[in-house]
Amino acid sequence: MTVNTTTAGPQTDNPRLGIVLRILSGLLFAIMAIFIKALSDHVPVGQIVFFRSAFALIPLVIFLWLRSEFPAGLATRRPVGHLLRSGFGAAAMFASFASIARLPLAEATLLGYLSPVFTAVAGVTILSEKATIWRIGGVLLGVAGVLALVWPELGNGNGDVSRLVGYGLGLIMGLLTAFALIMVRSLNRTESPGAIAFYFVVASMIGGIATMPFGWVWADAHSLLFLVLAGIFGGLAHIAMTLAFRNAEASLLAPFEYLAILWPVLADLLIFKALISSAFLVALPLVLAGAGLAAVEGRRRADR
Repeated sequence: MTVNTTTAGPQTDNPRLGIVLRILSGLLFAIMAIFIKALSDHVPVGQIVFFRSAFALIPLVIFLWLRSEFPAGLATRRPVGHLLRSGFGAAAMFASFASIARLPLAEATLLGYLSPVFTAVAGVTILSEKATIWRIGGVLLGVAGVLALVWPELGNGNGDVSRLVGYGLGLIMGLLTAFALIMVRSLNRTESPGAIAFYFVVASMIGGIATMPFGWVWADAHSLLFLVLAGIFGGLAHIAMTLAFRNAEASLLAPFEYLAILWPVLADLLIFKALISSAFLVALPLVLAGAGLAAVEGRRRADR
């Protein structure tokens, strides 16, 4: 899941560096997802969530300390807001990893791009914002993309139940991510990006370790290495994304955000030897176009 949940912060106006960092963050998130996919057939999701979060904390704390934001920058006036954002984000991580376990990596990643569409819907239904042509178009394209992706399973009387569950979890992940994004936008007014990221990681750790009574496994050296690397690459990816948005405007970085789908596609083909389905090829432009329209609407509102 590479949907941006960070904030721009004070920009240093270095767009080339911002673009490089945004591309790098997409690659790092993809590497993290590869490790998660490789672990998902024998390591429980809750255990993966814990290790991914615990070891992401290491580069995050170092980054905040180098910026003189740790621990002073963690002070907050809105603990309930952090609790809600972290809860939504942690639940989205569980759903995302469970979806990755059941679907090709490219398909699971594509469903994550629906979060701007869900955010647009939430803005209209929850925040009473105007249903503009941009939002309506984004929602319609997003729905069409989902239907194109899942129709081969729905239209088949002997559809793969595991894949259908994976699609459902991916949609839940997109919805939860949308709620987390709404909370991030609210927290941005008073809280630092470092504090938002830190409390999210801690909440995910707590959520992960709470699943221990439900059956963690004793990881061998190979699996333990993958668990650690998933966390470290996830933490580095978030840092790269944060720095990208501090060096360039979101509108400039948007095309490179959608370019990140290339890495999961290559991972499926070259590492997991999974063929790219025709349904995915049809759904890909529809979902990305829907996400793009919804994101454009969000940025138009932010600029006003």
